[in-house]
Amino acid sequence: MLLRALAATGVATSLFGSSAFGGSPPPPPDRIVIDSVAATGSGCPTGTASVAVSPDNTAFTVTYSNYLARVGPGASPTDFQKDCQLNLSVHVPGGFTYAIVSAGYNGFASLAPGASGTQRASYHFQGDPRTTNSTHHFKGGFNNDWQTSDTVDVAALVFAPCGEERSLDIDTQLQVERGTSSPNATSLMEMDSTDGRINTVYRLALKQCH
Repeated sequence: MLLRALAATGVATSLFGSSAFGGSPPPPPDRIVIDSVAATGSGCPTGTASVAVSPDNTAFTVTYSNYLARVGPGASPTDFQKDCQLNLSVHVPGGFTYAIVSAGYNGFASLAPGASGTQRASYHFQGDPRTTNSTHHFKGGFNNDWQTSDTVDVAALVFAPCGEERSLDIDTQLQVERGTSSPNATSLMEMDSTDGRINTVYRLALKQCH
């Protein structure tokens, strides 16, 4: 079994090194194609999330324009937590399947002293009981851009079954807790870049099936 990592800029060498397997086979001639994407959740209302595929079709970028969790004056009781589920139908070359290798997230947070923020993500193939989870915490007194990344060890990668096509669910969540901060203080956390958008890049991997 041979794993090949596909970076956003192109095909990388074998994760185990080419010498152990007598050289790496060329990548499949067909391209990975994202057939359809559906976004649902309080953090990605209709029309506020979009997906773009990289030029070499080995990664895709999710852009959010209204993904914000907050507490404080003017916030509703449900604003402290927002989530978004992306359901993707992905076609891969015959004889290969795919899994998430890494994911990067960017945004902005303004957390009053005593408050806290949390960013979570989970990755799950429909019909498969296995789920990969990650959690990142931010302490109060933070007022800056934030960036997190998830890296899954090769041995823990969750691959779609060979010869089958399954949708991939990517669930993300932002949560802000008031904690011991003043009731009059506003704390917020958003997946949003400085130009009002957030790009979340998911890199894919291919595993040759036998």
